[in-house]
Amino acid sequence: MTTTTVDGRIIGQAHYATRALLESLLARSGTTFHQAVALNATADSGGATERARLTDRMTGTLKTDAETAGAAIDSLVADGLLADAGSRLELTASGRALHDGIRTGTAGITARLYADLPAEDLAAAGRVLTVVTERANAALAAG
Repeated sequence: MTTTTVDGRIIGQAHYATRALLESLLARSGTTFHQAVALNATADSGGATERARLTDRMTGTLKTDAETAGAAIDSLVADGLLADAGSRLELTASGRALHDGIRTGTAGITARLYADLPAEDLAAAGRVLTVVTERANAALAAG
């Protein structure tokens, strides 16, 4: 049996394969990945968040620019999924319903992909990937 060691290629393949499943789910509702991240971040903040905080979270997590994050946020406001209350953004009933549907679909994908993997393997992978992410973020910050 061949042992596979985790490296950037393996991580990338897992990321892109999982992302393709998510993109397929999102396409059913006409939602982009960036919009889904914005909805999720807003929901995780109790259904409301400051625009600047949401933009920072998106740029930091997705490694994208503020213009891209802002465009996703603006499209959610234009579509009535987020309400713009000055500097605060709030999930609308439609936004919450869309988010709930995406979260349910994502939970199904996650259940299928991780169902039979041992908890100790998942914990080890989580620890390793957390350290890799921290190191990559530190390298990005150092320039």
